[in-house]
Amino acid sequence: MRHLRSAGLLARASGVIAMALLSAISPALAQEFPLTIEHTFGTTVIPAKPQRVASIDHGGIGNLLAVGIQPVIVRDWRDNFPFTAGPWARPYLKSEPVVLSGDLDVELIARENPDVIIALASGIDEAMYAKLSLIAPVVAVPAGVGNYALPWDQRALLAARAVGEEAEAIRQIEAINAKLADVRASHPEWVGKTAVVGGVYDGEFSAFNKLDVRAKVMAALGFATPQALDEVTQETFSIRFSPEIIEPIDADVIVWYGMTAGLQNALDYPTRPFLKAHATGGEIFLTDEQVAAFARTTLLSIPVTIESLVPMLEAAADGDPATEVEGDLN
Repeated sequence: MRHLRSAGLLARASGVIAMALLSAISPALAQEFPLTIEHTFGTTVIPAKPQRVASIDHGGIGNLLAVGIQPVIVRDWRDNFPFTAGPWARPYLKSEPVVLSGDLDVELIARENPDVIIALASGIDEAMYAKLSLIAPVVAVPAGVGNYALPWDQRALLAARAVGEEAEAIRQIEAINAKLADVRASHPEWVGKTAVVGGVYDGEFSAFNKLDVRAKVMAALGFATPQALDEVTQETFSIRFSPEIIEPIDADVIVWYGMTAGLQNALDYPTRPFLKAHATGGEIFLTDEQVAAFARTTLLSIPVTIESLVPMLEAAADGDPATEVEGDLN
């Protein structure tokens, strides 16, 4: 088994995605306002560079802090870390934002008097969008994109564009993509190998499929999801399998995602002894902090993810169960 270093987790999406986004949404590298943004619920106009920014994204604080924005209100996530920022982002936090926990509190958001509300990984529907739009301009996902399906680089770029910091986001995205490309180029043996990210919940294995940002990060490093998982992938970003179903999760590498609370469930999963990754030493078990960084996939968390995950992947993907790995649970 592989247990990642606490420095961080996985990494970025491809430069092709970033360049496609730039051509699709970039009339304003100079960041001129008023700014018009088309999205799944219609059109939002931001009249001037926002001074008070609200983020109702899960983990969205990281992208704002990365481009120098101190949000006035943010959304808590899993209670892993204060303000869902994580230790990698705390040094960037100069003021303490109001924290939204649980269901969205529209009145609380209104009291903070934001100039813009970022809602790119928020789960809001049209009714909630209408309520929030009475408070401030709302930036939602592009048309045709699911609530949690926006690639990490597009989400960072759209958030930065809405607050007048697109150029800085582009710089950081290019740096991240360059690092991902370097990692992939230096590990040609990973190309063609399969990897699954997931964990055990209520006795079933919940696998993140090719639509999910975590799987896309793995793809940027050279790994693919198993064909059997792709064949059953629908619109949702994760799929659950009962223990007797093996093929969709039988990969060269399994990144177990259950955190401390779910570790024993993973170790006791009935199918685990029959999985290829178990037999070949291709298992990686994530700590709480590593899951938090991997899940957020922001401009601040992705570099931390790459730093810790790559050495573990080098050992986990070599096919040799005897390979010594720092933090190995065996």
